[in-house]
Amino acid sequence: MPTLMCLFAIVHGRVHGVFFRDFTYTQATALGLTGYVRNLANCTVEAVAEGPSDALERLLEQIRVGPPAAQVEKVDFQWQDPSGQFDRFEVRYR
Repeated sequence: MPTLMCLFAIVHGRVHGVFFRDFTYTQATALGLTGYVRNLANCTVEAVAEGPSDALERLLEQIRVGPPAAQVEKVDFQWQDPSGQFDRFEVRYR
């Protein structure tokens, strides 16, 4: 049985206005993850995803690259225990 985890990530770089949220949503839903992605006021992107650890590792690899127009400088991330509060992955606007 896979280990369930939560990935909390803050993505730095040119990540606003380059479809980063849509990219993350597409990747996370394809991996069967739950959680959310949103832009933050300081021009970073926050992603919180829950699911099997191997799928979360793949999502982390993908957001380290991002969509073609993005320029990811760094990703700060933490592994946490899953909360189980999400039933799907979504783009948040606040």
